[in-house]
Amino acid sequence: MHEKAQDLAQAFVAGRIGRRELIRRLAALGIALGTAETLLNATATRSLAAGFDWQKHKGTQLRILLNKHPYADAMIADLDNFKALTGMEVTYDIFPEDVYFDKVTAALSSRSTQYDVFMTGAYQTWQYGPAGWLVDFNDYLKDPERTAATYDWDDILPNLRASTAWSGKPGAELGGPGAHQWAIPWGFELNNISYNQTIFDKLKLTPPRNMEELMAAAAKITKDAGGPYGIGVRGSRSWATIHPGFLSAYSNYGQRDFTMPGGKLKAAMNTPESKAFHKLWVQMIQESGPKNWATYTWYQVGTDLGAGASGMIYDADILGYFMNGGDNRERGHLAYAPFAANPAATGPTSNVWIWSLAMSNFSKQKDAGWTFVQWASGTEHLLFGARKSDVVNPVRNSVWRDAGFKERIAKSYPGYLNEYEKTAPEAKIYFTPQPLFFNLTTEWAASLQRMVAREVSVDEGLDKLADSVNRQLHQAGIG
Repeated sequence: MHEKAQDLAQAFVAGRIGRRELIRRLAALGIALGTAETLLNATATRSLAAGFDWQKHKGTQLRILLNKHPYADAMIADLDNFKALTGMEVTYDIFPEDVYFDKVTAALSSRSTQYDVFMTGAYQTWQYGPAGWLVDFNDYLKDPERTAATYDWDDILPNLRASTAWSGKPGAELGGPGAHQWAIPWGFELNNISYNQTIFDKLKLTPPRNMEELMAAAAKITKDAGGPYGIGVRGSRSWATIHPGFLSAYSNYGQRDFTMPGGKLKAAMNTPESKAFHKLWVQMIQESGPKNWATYTWYQVGTDLGAGASGMIYDADILGYFMNGGDNRERGHLAYAPFAANPAATGPTSNVWIWSLAMSNFSKQKDAGWTFVQWASGTEHLLFGARKSDVVNPVRNSVWRDAGFKERIAKSYPGYLNEYEKTAPEAKIYFTPQPLFFNLTTEWAASLQRMVAREVSVDEGLDKLADSVNRQLHQAGIG
């Protein structure tokens, strides 16, 4: 029976039979779906080995630094296949996000050789890359001796590839001329509406399509739902408050964080159009947000949706995904919709968060580290994570086309595939890359807090913000 199962798995990997036929015939052999997925992954791993020396660094021990996240959990669950493929050992340290980035920065800034590969966000590479702390993956991607022909770099969504590449010149286009590929995309977040279908049905609401409809729906939930407030968005004094729903909507109105007159950066937060958008956003939070909005991070926004304390969120779609499962009270009640804030826009403009893999420039075993990165970001592993774990959203087109993954998502996450398809074409990083990103974006969040608290008007607050930002740009020699 084992040999028959192996033959079927090999036939599937070779494209001779489809997934439904494979599952049907394995079931006839008494093989459960979970076992079938493990068998498929192992067979695909063996197939991957053809034509490339994956054993070149056999015996090497790699050290990986990970943020606690479902992407990391899926990778850890699949490590036995990596070890079988390469003969390498992997050890890892894993930390929660509230301390994770401090660990990364400490390791890199001290030029430590402790870690070879680590998880990172794209924004962090704007600090790490120009400082000389990261390997430029372009050298590896272009080398057929070090990169398997099956890796298929072009299969990774083009906007994600561009958004993780930068020349290091402040204001230069991401993915533009002279860009260094500082990181390899691993998983990402689109920012759209996740909503409680039960509340929407009760109040006869439809998913909002623009800011006017969003504000009206949020106000009705707050007034008539019997307890839940209308809309959850982030509000803490952090750069992370600006980058999800806020910047996605801001960009949809054609607004920018900076302009580049004369090749120098200049704050653009206080244009008349920007002020008009900020007034809508501030009003929405004042009328329909949580009472302690200024403390809200990713965790509070998601927890309230999962607990039924909010009617909807404008945040990462994967946050809504996670709240629709586990032991959350509202699991099975959530749905998803694409969102374009500007009624005149042709579609959504989601600013993305991209969890990526990067390699320390101080690693003593870079070629071995790249072997791990190309496996972890390759099609076979990402299919394993998408089918058997919570690797949403996968960064490869081929994984989004996988019938097993699409069936799983469509069955339990209504609207999720639609919001992805409507949003992905224009999803990218809309921030202007520059070295003061974290400080200036955190100041933007603090200014937004003062506006919501009515400590300053929107017009005055944004004028003061732009003046402060321009002074700091000038002091840094980039404005």
